[in-house]
Amino acid sequence: MMFEKNKEIYSDLLQHMESCGYSQDHIARIKTEINWLIRNQQGEGIQSYGEACRIREKRTESVRMRKCYRTVYAILEDYDLHGIFPDERSSRELSGRSPGSSYSQLNPLYKEIIDIYGEYGRRQGLKESTIHNVSFSCSSFFLSMQKHGKNTLEDISEEDVMSFFFRRNGNEPLSGGYKDTISSVLKADLGIHTDSARRVLAYFPTIRQRRKNIQYLKPDEADAIHDALGCGGSGLSLRDRAIGLLLFFTGIRGCDIAHMELTDIDWEKDEIGLIQQKTGSILTLPLTATVGNAIYDYITMERPHSADTHIFLSTSKIHGPLSEGSIGKIASRIYEAASVRQNSGDRRGTHLFRHHVASTLAGNGIAQPVISETLGHTAPASLDCYLSADMAHLRKCALSIECFPVGKEVFQI
Repeated sequence: MMFEKNKEIYSDLLQHMESCGYSQDHIARIKTEINWLIRNQQGEGIQSYGEACRIREKRTESVRMRKCYRTVYAILEDYDLHGIFPDERSSRELSGRSPGSSYSQLNPLYKEIIDIYGEYGRRQGLKESTIHNVSFSCSSFFLSMQKHGKNTLEDISEEDVMSFFFRRNGNEPLSGGYKDTISSVLKADLGIHTDSARRVLAYFPTIRQRRKNIQYLKPDEADAIHDALGCGGSGLSLRDRAIGLLLFFTGIRGCDIAHMELTDIDWEKDEIGLIQQKTGSILTLPLTATVGNAIYDYITMERPHSADTHIFLSTSKIHGPLSEGSIGKIASRIYEAASVRQNSGDRRGTHLFRHHVASTLAGNGIAQPVISETLGHTAPASLDCYLSADMAHLRKCALSIECFPVGKEVFQI
């Protein structure tokens, strides 16, 4: 399949988006991916929008960016292959089974294995989103094998597997997390294919997981943000202040704030109740006076008149719900209003607020199960990374170095 693209192909798409009032940031993201695709389609051997999306996803650790890539490449695929222009009122993400995707190009045997895994995952109670993501990644692996003439599991050799994970074009090896995702299919009960899948799995290399440099809000930064959110003269709108207070005091994920609806707030019981976008589980939190008053002020004094049931709306002419990316931009405005984290390389996303809530609760001696419940975690291990900023309790675990000869030029004891 030839996949030769140039800028002229997308000119009508970009013109349509500009005339329909899409934000410059959104259009810029589309242009960025078009330029990347044109530059890399030959060097990366890209043969579908699904494959381009997979390459982009595997090179970021950000869940928000992965979702962004799936949305952008769905727009490009819909326009290029089907002549469908995007509709800002409803958008889709690139599906692993859409025309031109990796799955759609697989031979019947590899498709059968992916389908068997899907049924296995449902029996195990896995979420559809998890099954989709795993199937999407493994389809790309199988498609790569298929392109090299390996049309069955028995054909795949250790050299084939190693060449997939350690590319020879100068790029870094694929991540350990990506390897684990593909392994999920080969570890499943695949019926008559199980033994062959286990043989291929034995060829998978050991890839050390990349450690994240976890940033967190320092006490003076948290105080400055708190002051900015409580100050009417900070330059923040009522909407942005309400969202900021939700982030600061509850640690709710940005995607959940974007999807919050008016019915998610029980004003009589002073509760917030919503279905989490990431886990699909119900999260119930107390609605404090500070947060509740800020949301009420926004709804009654600033929120546009709209039939849309989402709490927080865009200020564009469409007045639709906010995107997850918009929540991140609002967080950046909050940091700017508080005059914190303005240096190059400083993290300014919404996750810092979530980390702040977790570390604050831990520092105050709140039990870990309670913290996990507050943050809406379904797995206890999800809390581990947040506890790295619990300095009060970490100091109790540290060994004194006073008896060791450390020069003053190293650090003060």
